[in-house]
Amino acid sequence: MGNTLAYKILENHLVEGSLIPGAEITIKMDQTLTQDSTGTMVYLQLEAMDVDKIKTELSVAYIDHNTLQTGFENADDHAFIKSVAQRHGVLFSKPGNGICHQLHLENYGKPGKTLLGSDSHTPTGGGLGMIAIGAGGLDVAMAMAKGTYSLTVPKVVNVELTGKLRPWVSAKDVILHVLDKLTVKGGVGKIVEYTGEGVKSLSVTDRATITNMGAELGATTSIFPSDENTLKYLTEQGRPQDYVELSADPDAVYDETLKVDLSKLTPLAAKPHSPDNIDTIKNIGSIKVDQVAIGSCTNSSYTDLMKVAAILKGKKIHPDVSLVISPGSSKILSKLAENGALADMINAGARIIENACGPCIGMGQSPKSGAVSLRTFNRNFKGRSGTIDADVYLVSPETAAISAITGVVTDGIESGETLPEIEAVDFNFNDNFIVYPKGTSKDNTPVEMGPNIKPFPRNTALGDTVEATVVLHAGNNITTDDIMPSDSRLLPYRSNIPYLANFCFEKIDSEFSARCKEAGSCAIIGGENYGQGSSREHAALAPLYLGVKFVLVKSFARIHRSNLINSGIMPLVFENPSDYEDFSLGHKLMIEDAKNQVRNATITIKDLTNGKEYTAVTNFSDLEIDMILCGGKINSIK
Repeated sequence: MGNTLAYKILENHLVEGSLIPGAEITIKMDQTLTQDSTGTMVYLQLEAMDVDKIKTELSVAYIDHNTLQTGFENADDHAFIKSVAQRHGVLFSKPGNGICHQLHLENYGKPGKTLLGSDSHTPTGGGLGMIAIGAGGLDVAMAMAKGTYSLTVPKVVNVELTGKLRPWVSAKDVILHVLDKLTVKGGVGKIVEYTGEGVKSLSVTDRATITNMGAELGATTSIFPSDENTLKYLTEQGRPQDYVELSADPDAVYDETLKVDLSKLTPLAAKPHSPDNIDTIKNIGSIKVDQVAIGSCTNSSYTDLMKVAAILKGKKIHPDVSLVISPGSSKILSKLAENGALADMINAGARIIENACGPCIGMGQSPKSGAVSLRTFNRNFKGRSGTIDADVYLVSPETAAISAITGVVTDGIESGETLPEIEAVDFNFNDNFIVYPKGTSKDNTPVEMGPNIKPFPRNTALGDTVEATVVLHAGNNITTDDIMPSDSRLLPYRSNIPYLANFCFEKIDSEFSARCKEAGSCAIIGGENYGQGSSREHAALAPLYLGVKFVLVKSFARIHRSNLINSGIMPLVFENPSDYEDFSLGHKLMIEDAKNQVRNATITIKDLTNGKEYTAVTNFSDLEIDMILCGGKINSIK
């Protein structure tokens, strides 16, 4: 019985434990990445650990989220991250260099290596044959400090690809199809591994688009084999020496299999307001479009933007459409400028914005009230664009570009337009945006800390009795955007939890923070897939600051569950999901003998308001039990 590619890499990095699904293992972590939205907390935590030097082969601090500097806050965060990076031997990627996942793919990703990032879309690296995992900031800080990462062994799902994509159908349509079949919670506790003859027809940037949006499945990560296409990409980037051929064994056994015939796919879209609300462009019909945004870590590669330029060349953007384009990296933008493609886009009427995440995370370019916005991004949660009543559709770059011309949602196949093949090019190495920590250390490099940067909140050890008031009764698929909004208004305060906490859950319940402050000790009740979306640990740190002791739901998204435990907040799951209906705001709950109960498979919760008792499942590992008892990961380590 052969091995999957994912398990081969995990086995090669195994430090502790056994590769049995559901078991806890510790693996060597080769690389880490951070971005500035989550990075300030990562480096505050790294400093709190009093680490002399990082233990990874490579760690990079990217600045790509908070690049809109309307006040001192973002620039202060960047200076802080740069100073800590210098102290600890971390590379620093300056604002304007590009988006962390695109940059890491171009410059540092290596087949067979492990990568942990403080961004949920870190699995982009799986397009190069890496085990690349998104995690909370504290887990990434720990990986830098110790060189390891602990996780529950996932199952492995095989997505077997056959056939070849038709013109106007792209990698974005592949992952939208997979989302349609598996849903936003279908990948929880799983690695998605792509195999089959169809893999050979997909470039590395195609594969990276697919693995990037594997985050929307809730998967631990996604991975493609490393083959001749991988070598071709690495050669184009000037580093063929990093190539290693990797694939699953021919007789590898998988836990599940999904077969996808690429030749039968058509242009797709994720309709408002979820990445798995999938329909064909043809079925959606000629809806009037107000805005088109092309870019993000999902679809800002050179090939993607060259396709866009080819579609726009000699054409004119519809008078009613605003088109914005954000290239993924400075290398890509430079190449577009050299070959004339940038001029083709500008001449058509496109607005070129900075190489950064930008509108994908609500940092500018919010559409008008009630707008229809087509975006090549990875998430379309309600209000994420910055406009609460906008309808955001997730589409491929090809669909986005032709729709920007016609002014309505348009299927490129139906249009009859031809789409040219994009020729591969070689890129010149340029590290002018990288600051290397040459000759620096903790002893000779002070920390720069502006007035907006506040210490991260720390929990206290678990008491014998936990009492809490229900302060929120939430529904299914609550996102980290719902818990801790991410937009241009609040992103500058990612390093200031006391301020951010005032806006916790404001999209769901504007009275939430005030209710928490009144209650003092709080509990949250939720539905299925609670905490889906980004890796931001602020969605745990803000509730911690507000006094949340435990969250009781039908099921959790992986990263958010880990972030709660890292903060010392108990993530509990209903043994009987129908019990969810019994709870409402103001109910007084109690967990007696909490220290001993946490060590059990279940916990009994008393509802002092209705006089009933309820059973919650814990599924805590030994390490997680220790963290909860101590009041969080840092307390446990200390």
